[in-house]
Amino acid sequence: MDLAVETHGLTRDFGGFRAVDAIDLAVPAGSFYGFLGPNGAGKSTTIKCLTGLLKPTSGTMRILGVDPLADPVSVKRRIGVVPEDLALFDRLTAQETLTFIAQVHGIDRATAKSRSSDLLDLMELKSAGTTLVTDFSHGMRKKLSLAAALLPAPRLLFLDEPFEGIDAVASRQIKDLLHGFVGRGGTIFLTSHILEIVDRLCTDIGVIAQGRLVAQGALNELRSGGRTLEELFITLVGGDAHTHASLDWV
Repeated sequence: MDLAVETHGLTRDFGGFRAVDAIDLAVPAGSFYGFLGPNGAGKSTTIKCLTGLLKPTSGTMRILGVDPLADPVSVKRRIGVVPEDLALFDRLTAQETLTFIAQVHGIDRATAKSRSSDLLDLMELKSAGTTLVTDFSHGMRKKLSLAAALLPAPRLLFLDEPFEGIDAVASRQIKDLLHGFVGRGGTIFLTSHILEIVDRLCTDIGVIAQGRLVAQGALNELRSGGRTLEELFITLVGGDAHTHASLDWV
């Protein structure tokens, strides 16, 4: 099996706290991979290690067959990232943002103009005109961040909570876009707290709890026996699907 993302013993410490604990990821090329876990489980830290924003404390990684620690530029040219904090330039417009991204990646003007126009149309951001990103709504910022990630035509997308704060119409557009990306041979590494989205989109999943990878594989196989994804997830992370919190005064 060709792997788009492969790690062995990937570990990240912050002082005396171990956020990611020796995980072995195996993300098949051409898959829609959902990376799940409770709050604070280590999902965002893992993505930051994989995308070069954090250096692992120990362990090895290969992204699209390349060691990102040995050749970070080669990896960055082939991936797109929508980080948790979006990482946009507030004093630029949407068009200026995409123009800057194109220049960083060395994309020629004609190609950059064509791709930017397509992306702004698809994300319904052309009407923003000369509006600065600082005045964008959260949903608009999320769509612009995704457009910036797609502009260089990457083969692997890392998406950290891409549907958070997105309305239903935009969410449907983005889902269709991502399905098309995978259908054309791309790979997506997605984190989301919305299990319904993972259930509908993902072919494979990995589940992390307290920094450790507790399950990984094809979603249909892991969910065998008629269990829902929610039931599987709660079982894996140590919860009880049949426990109900209540307040006798509400």
